[in-house]
Amino acid sequence: QVQPVESGGGLVQPGDSRRLSCAASGRTAGTGTRAWFRQAPGKGREFVASIRWPSGGTNYAESVKGRFIISRDSTLNTVYLQMNTLKLDDTAVYYCAVANSRLILSRVRDEGAYDYWGRGTQVTVSS
Repeated sequence: QVQPVESGGGLVQPGDSRRLSCAASGRTAGTGTRAWFRQAPGKGREFVASIRWPSGGTNYAESVKGRFIISRDSTLNTVYLQMNTLKLDDTAVYYCAVANSRLILSRVRDEGAYDYWGRGTQVTVSS
């Protein structure tokens, strides 16, 4: 069983940066895709970014491309989401997701493709 645990959320101002972390404890397949999703108040959960494990290939939602960077530390089995130039619309609960296998490109944005989910960390962007 894999248990992703997110950390790093908090209250920030527009234009600020923040880094989220996701540590996956427990037995892991070692080759599964990892991703970040988010859910804003009153909205459904949406894809933010994904990274292939261990190759490091990445994908981003258009809304965060150029501002967010997903990365990983294989030694620590941890995935990061560096969020820059934060906007009010980035306010959401951010979830880490882990797949048991390496996902094909057409599936990385599909939350149903992921097997394990963290409980989420709140990021609030407010002036």
